[in-house]
Amino acid sequence: MKMTIDTEARTLRVDEAAAWPLYSPEAFAALSDVWLKVGWAMRYSYGFSWLGRPVIQLPEDLVRMQEVLHRVQPDVVVETGVAHGGSLIFYASLFKAMDRGRVVGVDIEIRPSNRAAIEAHPLADRITLIEGDSAAPETVEKVRTMVRPGETVMVVLDSNHTRDHVARELEAYAALVSRDSYVVVTDGIMQDLTDVPGGQPTWREDNPQQAARDFLERHPEFALDPPPPGFGESRVPTPLTYWPTAWLRRR
Repeated sequence: MKMTIDTEARTLRVDEAAAWPLYSPEAFAALSDVWLKVGWAMRYSYGFSWLGRPVIQLPEDLVRMQEVLHRVQPDVVVETGVAHGGSLIFYASLFKAMDRGRVVGVDIEIRPSNRAAIEAHPLADRITLIEGDSAAPETVEKVRTMVRPGETVMVVLDSNHTRDHVARELEAYAALVSRDSYVVVTDGIMQDLTDVPGGQPTWREDNPQQAARDFLERHPEFALDPPPPGFGESRVPTPLTYWPTAWLRRR
């Protein structure tokens, strides 16, 4: 793809197509696609923390997540993939503000330094850590014991991003997701990063987006339902996100 930006003429052209006005939804979408790829290669999302812990998420995705949490009002968020614990602290802080809720974090290996930092955090009383393969039956059973009857549950999948592992996680945790709540399949942008430094050609098929699509074909009780676009005054045609095809709502 060849992109030509003319700031004097205020136009943007992609390949040989007709030029768009530079300040238009079409130009924004084209620029955003490139920005997301370059940002991923530059590890842009590694430049943020939340209340002292590295969060490693695109800020736009975090803002979108907080609005969904506010709307769904879950009692429990289960997140697979702990890393430095920033996302767990993020959810816990929102629950603190809403005066409800707790977080269960699952990872096949929680580094001692990260565990110590999470357990020493002021919001640690809202967080439970479980170490083990997130899709293994014994791990899933431990998570189930953390959920009380009648509680509203949301699940966020952010661990191993291979198509097979995400598919196993979806099957393992789908039954926990409450009606009108979500299982969120993160980092589907991998599908579009095959030509980016650090990307892999196999990601075109081996990615969370494909696992989510396969799951929806098998589970009509879930539907792809992205969060609404804020107040409706934005002219942005599609959101900036690392999580395309992420928001699977239980009907």
